[in-house]
Order: sequence, then C-alpha cells, then structure tokens
Amino acid sequence: MQFGIRLHDAVQAPMEERLKRVREQGFSCAHVALPRVMEEFSTKDSALTPGYAMYLKRLFDKNELDIAVLGCYLNLANPDPVQLREIQNRYLANIRFAAHLGAGVVGTETGAPNVEYRFEEACWSEDALQIFIRNFRPVVRYAEQMGVLIAIEPVARHIVCNPVRARRVLDEVASPNLRIILDPVNLLEIYNYEKQDEIIDEAIELLGKDVAVLHVKDFVIQNGQLVSVAAGQGQCHWDRIMKYMKREKPFMHATLEDTKPENAVEALKYIWGVYQNS
Repeated sequence: MQFGIRLHDAVQAPMEERLKRVREQGFSCAHVALPRVMEEFSTKDSALTPGYAMYLKRLFDKNELDIAVLGCYLNLANPDPVQLREIQNRYLANIRFAAHLGAGVVGTETGAPNVEYRFEEACWSEDALQIFIRNFRPVVRYAEQMGVLIAIEPVARHIVCNPVRARRVLDEVASPNLRIILDPVNLLEIYNYEKQDEIIDEAIELLGKDVAVLHVKDFVIQNGQLVSVAAGQGQCHWDRIMKYMKREKPFMHATLEDTKPENAVEALKYIWGVYQNS
C-alpha cells in the first residue's frame, strides 16, 4: 500500500516546497484539492488548461509523488438548476484536468438535496438517491470519454450514506470508470459507531472489489459527538480493514486525513505498523 496525505493538511508553503516536505516525511502520494493548495493561482474552470496540469505533474514527478485523488467535492443534488449546471461543469473541467495531470481518480462525495449542502433527513430518501444518480450520470459518462476514473465517497450524513446505497449507485450507473473511495470513519456517526465492525465488514463485502483509494483517519467521542482525528488517536478498528486491503489491494493509494504537520509522521508510522502486522 502507498500512503499519502491531503496536501492542505501539510505544511503551508508554495507548492514546490510543500511537495518536498511531504516527500521528506515519507509519503508517496497526495490528495489534491486545488482551491485549497493553489491559492496564489486561479483554479477556475477556464484556468484548468493542459499546460497547468502538466506543470503540476512535473512538480509531483520531481518529488516522486503520485496524485492519488483530485478532489472535486461539490453538491450534485443541488436543486437550483443554474447552480447545478455550474457544479456539473466544474466536474467536467476537473475530469479534463485529471486526464493531463495523471490523477488516480477524481474524487467526490454525494451531496444533499438542498442548496446549502447540509444534512437533513431527506438525504436518506429514495428521491434524493435518484436525484443524485440522475445528475451524476453525465459526469460519469464524460469521465469515460476522457479515460478518467471518478470515485464516490460514502458519508453517513450524505445521500450515499452507507455501503448498500453505494452499491446501488455502482450498479445503476454501471460504468467501468466509476469506483469507490472508502473512508471507514465517514460511514460512522454517534448513532452507529458501536457497530463499526459490522459496518466495516459490510463495506468490504459490498464495495471491496471497487475500492480504488482508502482514506485513513480515526475518531473519538466528545460531548456526545463523533469527532474525526488523526490515525492512531482514536478507536477505529484499522486492523480489521487492513487485513483485507493487504491481501486484495497491493500498492493501492491510501491518504491520511485530519493530520497536522506536527503529527503526520506519527500517524503514518501508526497506520504503516497496522498494515505490516495485518
């Protein structure tokens, strides 16, 4: 397995220095959210030219880093037709960019049926799921045309909130270019975290063969809330997950989340140890 980090969790510095520091910390890949790490340059749709992508690719190659995920985490269930079209166009621009960038996948979450992108119980409805699938289909078809993989990330408080709904999206969209980013902690909330083993097992059974990237973090319970923290600082049963990943997913990208520059190496050592001992 190849472990990486979200670039916006790394040291705040110009891109070339940031990549150098990430590599020195022992990471081999990165999750890239362009607006959060390219603050000195435009990341508007019209700015995402082949030359821009190839410039970044040279920087990553120089530092021996893969781009595991190009993040485009927008709300494809937005009910406002004007905003929705802008969002879909943003995905198309990122897919084109990823084709020249050499990103492993374009990554997305699955939204909420409101313009604020906030949780409401309607997120879990059948109507919301069908809205997401309908709006997502043309994005996936464009990814097929551009030869790019796009991956959805199930999140407990989003429309695709569990492994069963994620499996439905995979089956109903039915595209060889559609994959899964598995973040076990994102499948957990205060109401279900005590069943994490059952949820992890279900995710592996239903989604395992389609997982392209793993997100790695941990969780604690604070004041009646589930709070995400760096790997090794909480109670996620990573040993259960890594047994499958080590056996079935050699050299897969796995990017750490919710780290800080001062604890990233410690989190990497923790998850690498879990992986080696699985």
